[in-house]
Amino acid sequence: MPGTLYLVATPIGNLGDMTPRAVQVLTDADLIAAEDTRRTLQLLNHFSIKGKLIHYDENNKEKQGPVLLQELLQGKNIALVTDAGFPGISDPGEAMAKLAIENGISVVPVPGANACLTALVASGLPSTPFFFGAFLPKSKKNRREQLIAWKNIPATIVLYEAPHRIMDVLEEILAAWGDRQMAFGRELTKLHEEFWRGTVSQAILYLKENPPRGEFVLVIAQGEEPQADKEDEKDPLEAVKEKIVAGVPKKKALSQIAKQFKIPKRDLYNRLIQEQEKE
Repeated sequence: MPGTLYLVATPIGNLGDMTPRAVQVLTDADLIAAEDTRRTLQLLNHFSIKGKLIHYDENNKEKQGPVLLQELLQGKNIALVTDAGFPGISDPGEAMAKLAIENGISVVPVPGANACLTALVASGLPSTPFFFGAFLPKSKKNRREQLIAWKNIPATIVLYEAPHRIMDVLEEILAAWGDRQMAFGRELTKLHEEFWRGTVSQAILYLKENPPRGEFVLVIAQGEEPQADKEDEKDPLEAVKEKIVAGVPKKKALSQIAKQFKIPKRDLYNRLIQEQEKE
């Protein structure tokens, strides 16, 4: 029988967030695949877990993935952990889970801490729906393109960012998306945990006075619906009436609205006449 791949969440800061189930799974696993074996060894030592570690990260996943797969096919149980948080979210665990599933291996999540959800629930912004974008591209050009593509996503947006890029990213968000409400969390669950809430422009000013430290989770409010979309939701007849009230001649108003909504002008005219007759 093939083994099982366990995706084991580990603390993002506070070791008290390690679950008893996670400790048991790591204790029982035949192999522990870790992004950073030295960091994971410190975690294992803290909980007195003796386990065989194997290195698996973004740089070696193409080589190590098949190695781990063979171990699973031979009946070994593997616990996969990331540096912190839930494997498979913005890390190479995603690729390993996919490879295991494609080969008929059982994949079992062992839930626990996660930076995205931790920041989202404490942000004060709507959590339904939300969009997780992880890290933006490192290249300024690619970041700009990504921000433009995500501008009108109808959801609260959650992003990860490093302290040395946070100012550039916030300024680019301000330029691409406008001055939205937002919150950020940094050093989550650690001694110097901080939550900050305000607007994007206020965050920039705050971080100029308080040099950024630690990894950031940005939670950014959904943008206002584009005006064009709001206009398209209107009843064409109501749009005609508004133009007439504003002083636009009836014939011109009918032509403009018929063209905007891509409907026959005669149909719109007939609706207007019918309404006037009712009045």
